[in-house]
Amino acid sequence: MAEPAAGEAAAAEAPRSRLAEAIWASLPSILSVGLSLLVCLLMIAITKGSLSVAGSAYLEMLRGGLGDLETFGETGAWTMLTRPWGEAATKAAILTFTGLSVAVAYRAGLFNIGAQGQMTVGAITAAVLGAKLSLPFGLHAAVCVLGAAAAGGAYAVLPAVLKLRRGVHEVISTIMLNWIAISLVENWLVVGPLRATTTGINSISGTDQILPTAALPRLLSDGSRMHAGFPLALLAAFATWVWLFRTRLGFETRAMGQNAEAARAAGIPSARRAVQAMVMAGALAGVAGAVLVQGTELRFPATLGAPYGFDGIAIALIGGTHPLGVGASALLFGILRAGGTRMQLLGVHKSFPELIQGLALLFVAGRLIWQWALTRKARRAPAAATPPAAIPPAPAAPAASAAASGGGA
Repeated sequence: MAEPAAGEAAAAEAPRSRLAEAIWASLPSILSVGLSLLVCLLMIAITKGSLSVAGSAYLEMLRGGLGDLETFGETGAWTMLTRPWGEAATKAAILTFTGLSVAVAYRAGLFNIGAQGQMTVGAITAAVLGAKLSLPFGLHAAVCVLGAAAAGGAYAVLPAVLKLRRGVHEVISTIMLNWIAISLVENWLVVGPLRATTTGINSISGTDQILPTAALPRLLSDGSRMHAGFPLALLAAFATWVWLFRTRLGFETRAMGQNAEAARAAGIPSARRAVQAMVMAGALAGVAGAVLVQGTELRFPATLGAPYGFDGIAIALIGGTHPLGVGASALLFGILRAGGTRMQLLGVHKSFPELIQGLALLFVAGRLIWQWALTRKARRAPAAATPPAAIPPAPAAPAASAAASGGGA
C-alpha cells in the first residue's frame, strides 16, 4: 500500500512543480513590466510636477483600456465598458499574432525580424480577396484569412532558403524583405494598380473597401469594435502552445533551436524544421494583417500605421517566447495602448504606453540580472531556515585501524 500512495503523492506534486516552474520563469518579465510602469510613473510626475497627476494619468489609461466602471455604475451605459474592451481587444489580437510569429521562429533558433513585411503582404492579400471575390458570409472571411496566411508564409520562405542555401543570416534578409514589402505594397500597389476606384470628385486613399461578407463579425454591440479576430488570436496562442510542447514536431523544433548540432546528430531534419518554423511564423504574421484589414480598417489603408510587426518582437521577448506568455503580454499592452489616448486629458502624450513597452523590453533584455537576484534570494532562504547540521566524527586513519585489528587478533 505504501508504493501506490507514494505514486499518487508524486503525481499530485508534478502539476504543482510545473506551475511553480512556470511562475519562476515568468518572474523576470513580470518584474520588468512592473519596473517600467514605475519608471514611467515617476517620469510623468517629474515632468508634470505632481505625483497625483501621474497617478490620475495612469487611472485614465486603465479606464481607457478596461472601461469606466464608475460612470457605468452611475449611468448604466454599457458603452463605457464595451468600447474600451473593443479597442483593447483589437490591438491585442494583432499583437498576439505578430508576437507568436517572432516566438515560433525564436524557438527554432531563428530571429524573425520580418513580421512587418509578412504582415503587409498578408494584409494586401486579404484586402484584394475581400474586395474582388464574391463568396457567402463566413466562407468569404475564412478564405481571406487563409489567403493572408499563405501569402505571409510564402514570403517567409525566402529568408529560410537564403539561410540554408547561401548562409545569409535571417536578421539581415528579413530586415531587407520588410522594406521591399512595404515599398512594393504601399508605394506602388496601393497607389497604383490596386488603388480604390473613385466616383466624382471624391478621392479615397488605400484600396477598395472589402465586401461585408469578408469582414470579421463583431462580437459586441453598443459601438464596440471587438471582432472575431480576438478569440481567433487566443485560439492561435493555445494551438501554438500545443504544437510546440505537446507534439513531436514541436519537440524537434525546440531541440533544434536549443542545439542545432545535437539535434542533427539525433536524426532531426534541421533544415526541414527551420523552413517549417519560418513558414508558420510568416503565416501568423500574415493573419495579423488579415485581422487588421478585415476587423477594423475594412480596406488596406494608405499605410498600415502602427508598426505591429516590429512591436511583435517586444511582445514575444516580454512574453518569454512562450505562446501563452505572448498572449498575456499582448493583452496587457493592448489594454495600455487602448487607454493611452485618455491620458491626453491630463496633458500626457498618448504614446506613453509605447514607452512603457520599450522600457519593459530593455529590462527584459537584462533578465540575467533578474535571474541572478532571484536565484541568490532562493539560495539564501533555505540556508537561513535550515539549522546547521552536526559535524560528523572524523574517520579513523588507515594505520590506526590496521593496528587495532592486529592487536585484536
